[in-house]
Amino acid sequence: MALVDDLEHPPTSQESARRRFLAAVGGGALGVGALGAAITTLRFIEPSVVYEEDKRIAVGRPEEIAVGTVLVLASGKVYLLRTEAGFIALSTVCTHLGCIVRPEAGSGGFACPCHGSRFRAEGTVRLGPAVRELRRHPISVEDGLLIVDAGAFTEDRAAFTVPA
Repeated sequence: MALVDDLEHPPTSQESARRRFLAAVGGGALGVGALGAAITTLRFIEPSVVYEEDKRIAVGRPEEIAVGTVLVLASGKVYLLRTEAGFIALSTVCTHLGCIVRPEAGSGGFACPCHGSRFRAEGTVRLGPAVRELRRHPISVEDGLLIVDAGAFTEDRAAFTVPA
């Protein structure tokens, strides 16, 4: 059987149409790929900054909050307690695996519904599996209002007292 050189014979109209179709499909695929690369490059160059709102929560006047009160500040995931010693702002996030703790009526503390950790009212661990106490948020007074900074944590373990 003899080999036929395709270049010696001109392509038929059917072969030309097939070649044009395949060239258009290949060119379209390259165009889509180039467009995707361009969009990705532009999105990389443009900064994707998320501007967060202020995490500081104005609670109210300190003298209006009675001793023994536990306020739930849901927007910041914070429990604000008024004790005899002063104010304590505790994170609602359990230090074991990040579940949301709930106030426990009988003990005055907090309980994790997921894994059974129990915390005293001041946030220290009463019963595991959590080994670290609940994190605390800083508290301040501005213009006579009690402010809890839910976006920050403090290592200060003393209750916040309102300056006279």
